Amino acid sequence: MSEIPHPHQHEQHSHRPDPTGSRPRVVNAEELFAGEREVWIEWAGVRYRLRITRRGKLILQK
Repeated sequence: MSEIPHPHQHEQHSHRPDPTGSRPRVVNAEELFAGEREVWIEWAGVRYRLRITRRGKLILQK
C-alpha cells in the first residue's frame, strides 16, 4: 500500500532521470476518478484499487 501526496502539497521528490530522455505521461486525477472516490486498475490480470482517502490522499491496494 502506498500513499501519494495531494497534488497541492508542495513536497519535493527526488526522481531519477529517465535514461531514454522521455517524460512520463501525466494523468489528471479529476479526469481519472470522474467524480468517484475510487477506480480499479487492471495490470497483468490483477486488479488494483486506487482510492481517495478522507484526508485527500491516494491509496493503491492490491
